[in-house]
Amino acid sequence: MLLPDDEISAIQRLAKRERLTVGEWVRRVLKEARASRPVIETETKLKAVRQGATHEFPTADMEQMLSEIERGYRG
Repeated sequence: MLLPDDEISAIQRLAKRERLTVGEWVRRVLKEARASRPVIETETKLKAVRQGATHEFPTADMEQMLSEIERGYRG
């Protein structure tokens, strides 16, 4: 990756301040940037929700479902 000298100098100062090599500083910053962005696009998520909303599945009262689940655990 090519950067202008002034940007490289700024990155070197930041890395030095954190007692990191430039490479490690860059890896950490890139990792943070990736983590702050969604892995799946919003439109893809909305499409999945819309598709799921078209289905009808049997359900029950929440307390009844929890009771049945608990009985299943106990055998």
